[in-house]
Amino acid sequence: MHSECYPISILPRLSRLFLEYTESREPLAPFYPTSPYSPQWSQQSHSQDAALRSSIADLLEAQNRGFDASPATMANIQKLREGASAVVTGQQVTIFGGPLFTLLKAATAIRKANDAGAVPIFWLATEDHDLEEADHLSLPSRHELHTLRATHDPADAHKPVGNVKLGDGILAVLDQAAELLGPSPILDAIQAAYTPDATYAEAFGRLMAAIFADQGLILIDAASRPFHALGAPVLREAIERAAELEAALLDRSKLLESRGYGSQVLVTPSSSLLFLIDEQGQRLALKRRDSATDAETWIAGKKSYTQAELLAILEAEPERLSPNALLRPVFQDYILPTAAYIGGPAEIAYFAQSQVLYEKILGRITPILPRLSATLIEPAIADVLAQHELSLGDILHTAPDDLAQRLGARSMPIEGKRKLAAAGNALDAELSEVKQWMAALDPGLGRSAEVAASKMLYQMNRLRRLAANYQLQKESSLRRHVDAIYLALFPEQHPQERIVGAAAFLARYGDALIPQLVEHAAQECPGHRAIYL
Repeated sequence: MHSECYPISILPRLSRLFLEYTESREPLAPFYPTSPYSPQWSQQSHSQDAALRSSIADLLEAQNRGFDASPATMANIQKLREGASAVVTGQQVTIFGGPLFTLLKAATAIRKANDAGAVPIFWLATEDHDLEEADHLSLPSRHELHTLRATHDPADAHKPVGNVKLGDGILAVLDQAAELLGPSPILDAIQAAYTPDATYAEAFGRLMAAIFADQGLILIDAASRPFHALGAPVLREAIERAAELEAALLDRSKLLESRGYGSQVLVTPSSSLLFLIDEQGQRLALKRRDSATDAETWIAGKKSYTQAELLAILEAEPERLSPNALLRPVFQDYILPTAAYIGGPAEIAYFAQSQVLYEKILGRITPILPRLSATLIEPAIADVLAQHELSLGDILHTAPDDLAQRLGARSMPIEGKRKLAAAGNALDAELSEVKQWMAALDPGLGRSAEVAASKMLYQMNRLRRLAANYQLQKESSLRRHVDAIYLALFPEQHPQERIVGAAAFLARYGDALIPQLVEHAAQECPGHRAIYL
């Protein structure tokens, strides 16, 4: 196996804030306490209240036993109990483990934890309520990408995803997965975890425990009452200091905009940092009424609450109050002894806003580090790339039709290439002289010559395209090669890591894949890796 290192900017649609953070050798103040290159985070000790640490360890032991955790995981929980810090990452719970980046996140947390003498923890984001993001997965066949989607009752749409039962609808999805993945240990693990009576949280947890059994990855689903009771001080701060925290976030949004970054999460004077689970199990955003006289009134759906009523809910049923995307990392790092968090591009951008909440609520800031970013290149695709002398950069920066044109042009007989080149060069030279002569006669005449010349050059390029298209039709394998490359490496014009299900690679490469990803997560390459399998 070998790899190639590219700048992270090779990937499309990344925010300027994320790019500047990941490319900076110095902390991008005031948004981030460290740079991705700084070892400072691993050299700091992290203290935590002994009673809180013991309580968290007890809960993690019980929860991870429920996920059929390995002895290595239970040993890591014991290390946590005895004072080890944690390197944490997380992701929304999805069917069959989600896209490849789920593996990349976990592998990075494991590698960073190993290097720092910490333990790796994966936070199951079970309180999210966007079922449409969690109910599907894309798996490739030889010629196309298939989207597998579970069906659910419409009433589940606004419930915390982790609580939603898979139901009988998962059986058809399992059949599709079996056909696409073929017999393999990962298919066995998926079938064992994703049963109709399991919830999304239970199934995802069991699968991740199986995949990372040897690495001792600790899983945490903090949606239950005991975890929320331990994190209640953070939720209380979000209620009692709502106006102060809102003002800090609005100031941070202005600062981000003044630096040309923009905010990842929209903050308005009526927003809050909390969701409320209502009596029907729906997760509703809590909003503060934007009025000085109603400063203590909160709205969730069609019902209003006083501050005292919310505090009473927090006391009696803390699991009904849920942190939003900006508060969640603060809640997480209150109950866990987090030395560093491993995030993707969106999470790192969120953190520039969450940083003010860390300062005001915890009085400290957790370093955030980028996860391994990678494209996995299988042997057959590597052979096609080598045959056509292509790199990953060629694929990510060229449209499929344009690349096909290029390959068609390359494959033309040498005589045809020479004739087109000679005609093009002669036309360029003659037109250049004619344009200069006509411009010297009259500026208006010169402008007309420029227009006419551009039309002639367009027709010359059209001749080149026609010749290349003829060659593509003559050699149909060229188009098949282009389609295969994009399906494997840049499906639907999106990075492979965000689209292709991790299970597809685990089915083909088995248990050997995880140690390889952990090895690459050392990140000597701070950008994007092309990993040849």
